[in-house]
Amino acid sequence: MIMINPVFFEVHSNLPRQGPGNFEATRLAFSHLEMLPDRPRLLDVGCGPGMQTLDLARLTKGSIVAVDNHQPYVDRLSEKIQQSGLDDRVSVVCADMFDLPFAPGEFDVIWSEGAIYIIGFDRGLSQWRSLLKPGGYLAVSELTWLQPNPPEAVRSFWEEGYPAMRTMDENLAAIEENGYAIVDAFPLPESAWWDDYYSPLEQRISKLQRKYSSNAEALQVLDMERQEIDLYRRYSKFYGYVFYIAKLPA
Repeated sequence: MIMINPVFFEVHSNLPRQGPGNFEATRLAFSHLEMLPDRPRLLDVGCGPGMQTLDLARLTKGSIVAVDNHQPYVDRLSEKIQQSGLDDRVSVVCADMFDLPFAPGEFDVIWSEGAIYIIGFDRGLSQWRSLLKPGGYLAVSELTWLQPNPPEAVRSFWEEGYPAMRTMDENLAAIEENGYAIVDAFPLPESAWWDDYYSPLEQRISKLQRKYSSNAEALQVLDMERQEIDLYRRYSKFYGYVFYIAKLPA
């Protein structure tokens, strides 16, 4: 079992998001889901603290099941749902995305922002499709190379951090190979990285660097987090998150 340094969780706890995203991108992706039932059933996989779950609840009158395997995220989102008066339409389940506890063909839409990498892009496409109804949609965002031949600094960082990262064309080909029709794909804007993710993350890192100023192991974790942010600041044109929207045959 891989042990994660507890400082990592301290860095990321209670942030608005656990990865890039914003309402505008969620709304744009959702706008491509045509001919849905009046009250569709959605599954949000790897929901994290659930900002996009609540955004989806603004965009549909349907029901949403949000899934994450980290109990603090589940508890926090459950509180937000109750406070927002959405508990009649939105529920949260603590479960493993590798073994989702749902029946085949249960959902009109499977949604996953910045989380499909955990199971793997191809495996997620293949394994989750059985949960969709005929004609159902899959909408996921995935870290993607946007330009060829990135500088060595960014290439080596992501070869270690996410060696499975591919180009947009490679991911689109994988979608079709798994029996989906491509509906649309678009990169997230840089604001989706900064507003609710990297900017609050930078503030948290600065605070924790003062707290752990004499703890070399903790500082190493914080330095890696800051390195990722600085890398995006310098090389954002070479990589980013891309929203992929796909549809099963009816």
